[in-house]
Amino acid sequence: MADKRDYYEVLGVNKGSSESEIKKAYHKLAMKYHPDRNPGDKEAEEKFKEVNEAYEVLSDPDKKDKYDRFGFAGVDPSFGAGQGGFGGFGGFGNFGGGGFGGMGFDDIFDMFGGMGGARSSRRRGGPQKGRDLQKTVTIDFTDALFGCSKQIEISKNVKCKTCGGSGCKPGTGKKTCDQCGGSGQISQVSNTPFGRFQNVTTCPKCGGTGQMIETPCSDCGGSGVNRKTVKIKVDIPAGVDTDSIVTVRGQGEPGINGGPDGDLYIVINVRPHSNYKRRGDDLYLDLPITFDVAALGGKVQVPGLGETYSYTITPGTQTGSSFRLRGKGAPNVRTGRKGDLYVKVVVEVPSKLSRKEKKAIEEMAKQLGSDAYPKKQRFEKLKF
Repeated sequence: MADKRDYYEVLGVNKGSSESEIKKAYHKLAMKYHPDRNPGDKEAEEKFKEVNEAYEVLSDPDKKDKYDRFGFAGVDPSFGAGQGGFGGFGGFGNFGGGGFGGMGFDDIFDMFGGMGGARSSRRRGGPQKGRDLQKTVTIDFTDALFGCSKQIEISKNVKCKTCGGSGCKPGTGKKTCDQCGGSGQISQVSNTPFGRFQNVTTCPKCGGTGQMIETPCSDCGGSGVNRKTVKIKVDIPAGVDTDSIVTVRGQGEPGINGGPDGDLYIVINVRPHSNYKRRGDDLYLDLPITFDVAALGGKVQVPGLGETYSYTITPGTQTGSSFRLRGKGAPNVRTGRKGDLYVKVVVEVPSKLSRKEKKAIEEMAKQLGSDAYPKKQRFEKLKF
């Protein structure tokens, strides 16, 4: 465990980053290393586990506080055991013949951090937000530019309709836990070299809720939820691109103990277009033109987003020349402002010619002569 990376480094955020910044960084990396996107890639699988471990700590205020104050030892009691960790630090393991040998990190933390009532334990049985869900949705290139609505199916836990999520059989209720007396916590007193200290832990019988179900619901078995495949309508805004995330609030799994439902994160995957390429909010298009238009100039029609643009080609235009149509690109998903459309000209040379057409080109070549091709003349004079 000595080679574990700092959790902030894993997520690529600073120590003072906000909750939303940490969450955004996590979703980006979780999407990048997700096993579904990297089948058989062991390195990506390890990265995915590392990212989830870091987020589990930094997204929890209590764990994050411990990590900020004590590092890995604050969230993993086994970290550094026998190597300077609390298990063997300064002989604490055998201090005074009783000492800390049988105490977990939380016990030690409560003893030092909780002196004089300075630290209060958070009740785990309180309201908790439901689990967030993630699903990848593939859409067409044009749907990404114009926006669309999609109906998706996802398997998730939903609140039991029979008991309304309480877990109790209709007509019955809950009773006070007889082990913790409804507090959801169990207090234990530890004798230490510094005196007697109180350690508060979550009640194992009720899980911290302080209540017990008398008669479980027959449909959900007392869990308050059922596993269902549900259909959800998702409105995808104009301008999304591959790896964009659309958040559907409240469509995750049910909250716990009256907490809010989780969210559903839709990860967008855009099918490539046969002609258009996209970089950010700009679009790129190769436009084939005929030899006569390239040589003499003329108007061409450029296919755009739902409309056609007219552009005048200057005489003598070469293959590879490009022009820009401002504000004709993809809309920005946040501002709505459109990027630009970059058009590269490709002079198309006829590949199938009749005898008459061949003769006409030969006559044209005689009329033009070598002076019509200055680049070719310069190239022929090159010496290596």
